[in-house]
Amino acid sequence: MRQRQGRHRPLYTSAERQRRDASPWTLVQGVLAPLQFVVFLVSLGLVLRTLATGEGAEFANASVVAKTLLLYAIMVTGSIWEKVVFGRYLFAPAFFWEDVFSMLVLALHTAYLAALGLGWLGTPGLMVLALAAYAAYLINAGQFLLKLRAARLEAPAPLALAAGATR
Repeated sequence: MRQRQGRHRPLYTSAERQRRDASPWTLVQGVLAPLQFVVFLVSLGLVLRTLATGEGAEFANASVVAKTLLLYAIMVTGSIWEKVVFGRYLFAPAFFWEDVFSMLVLALHTAYLAALGLGWLGTPGLMVLALAAYAAYLINAGQFLLKLRAARLEAPAPLALAAGATR
């Protein structure tokens, strides 16, 4: 169905917002997302160090594996969250493009694990692949931050403010 120009569908209906707020998976996502970002920052530093000096490849590889495992955890729990809130595991209209780009992020991280495990690339190739995966991750994280901002802007005003009450 086509929407009128100048109007957009809210990110959440009131029922979806209630399910989101009641779901324990919302908290799980709220914990995993910043944790993954911290691991990403540490790993990025280790990957760049390895590229620059050729040293510390073991730590860099371990950090990328840790980042990838956190990515898998956030994707699985995020899919469950999406099912609870929107009734489908992936590609709910409100998060369609974020989910599409998440598939690229998953593919790049998984390619890294495959290349590492099968010895397909040397250390420089692995580090470049990790950087490609991280660039995609940053774009995807930005998408989700924009959605979080949109959700906050759309949040209903507290009752007192909605009624025009002042202090």
